[in-house]
Amino acid sequence: MSFGEKIFARRVDLSLLLVAALWGASYLSAKTLTEHAPVVTVLSLRFISTSLAMIIIWSIKRTKITRPEWILGIGLGSSQALILFFETTGVSKTSATNAGLIISLAIIFTPILESIASKNWLPRSFFVATVVAVVGVALLVSDKGFAAPGLGDWLMLAAAFTRAIHVTAMGHLTSGKSYSSVTITMLQSLTCGFIYTSFSIDGVQRAVKEFNSGLWLDLLFLSLLCGAFAFLVTMWAIRQTSSSRASLLLGTEPVWAVVVGISIGGESLALLGVLGAALIIGSSYFGQKIETQHRIAKQLLGSS
Repeated sequence: MSFGEKIFARRVDLSLLLVAALWGASYLSAKTLTEHAPVVTVLSLRFISTSLAMIIIWSIKRTKITRPEWILGIGLGSSQALILFFETTGVSKTSATNAGLIISLAIIFTPILESIASKNWLPRSFFVATVVAVVGVALLVSDKGFAAPGLGDWLMLAAAFTRAIHVTAMGHLTSGKSYSSVTITMLQSLTCGFIYTSFSIDGVQRAVKEFNSGLWLDLLFLSLLCGAFAFLVTMWAIRQTSSSRASLLLGTEPVWAVVVGISIGGESLALLGVLGAALIIGSSYFGQKIETQHRIAKQLLGSS
């Protein structure tokens, strides 16, 4: 790899890390908003704002939208809508810290789905890491004493699995294609906005009248930085690297969720929660390292 290629790869990595930091911080904002409005209303307002921003960005170049882009954008937007419904409902029923940690399991699920799609099964050690991650979740949700996971925790788990499907599909469907990242992101946002608003017209009207300046700032943070900006960067970066590597870097999200949840949100973790968090993050990175080594070994074997 040349020096220029290394610099470019580093830019891709740093871009994904920035997205992870924004998404990690988003759980606290989402939790605050869902305390003042229904989940679907919050999501509707979020994607109305995101869509307006994306339309403005798209209109600068105004490239023709092809039929495959329409199909892909609407398809990815529909799956994104489901992910964010699970995530936002989940975070409204659990702590921002728990939500950010449980969603990190997506970086375990993604390589499993990729191995199934490519018919290239992962080594046994990867599944050991998966079991350790599950143990970590069990400890995390039992932070204040052993108990069954709550509804919010289960919803975050569903979001993690759905996100893994979404990232894997995005990587495979856009690989080697000349799709416009701006166009696809705009279509995703419009699809999400249409779906959520269809179920929350009255709620949106009430929220517009009742939200104070602090809530609007939270909404703009979610819409513009965690929405339009993050989706654009993710779409661009995921086409420059592998889905698994993207998931690894986006998997730093729980670190930021813990930092923001504890430092700003006033949340806390007892000993069991700290141990569970460490197991989730550690096993996720360990599992990702195993997957990367396995993939490189297969590529070398195939080229020899």
